[in-house]
Amino acid sequence: MKKHTLLLALIFFLMIGTTQAQRTGEKYDREKLEAARVAFITTRLDLTPEQAQKFWPLFNGFNDLRERNLKEMFDLGRIMDDQLSEEDAKSRIARKFELQRKMIVDEEKFVKDLSGVLTYNQIIRLNGLSREFARHIYQRRREDGKK
Repeated sequence: MKKHTLLLALIFFLMIGTTQAQRTGEKYDREKLEAARVAFITTRLDLTPEQAQKFWPLFNGFNDLRERNLKEMFDLGRIMDDQLSEEDAKSRIARKFELQRKMIVDEEKFVKDLSGVLTYNQIIRLNGLSREFARHIYQRRREDGKK
């Protein structure tokens, strides 16, 4: 178990280093960034290989669904022209609430599905890991930019 965790940590740091070696303003390598995110989450949750094999398809499916819903909510808030009828605005707000309710149901199903793979402590820790990873990448980029 320790060897597996050390290997994942090594992969994580190599991927972060490679990702961070790129200069600000250059296009980032999406595959390397995704591999670094996988290593980061796998390491932080201390997933066993069996857990990881079951976890990632569930996580990726939920994450894709969540991002589609968030994009739709963002698009609903955008006004393309200066005039938006009251009826259209009312409809957009109603759809936004629909999406929010759907996202809660989706998350409840995701947690239920995950509970067969992870412990509830791991599920709780998962909550902030995506944000923590984004913060970590941002801080690394800032540090590299100062050098």
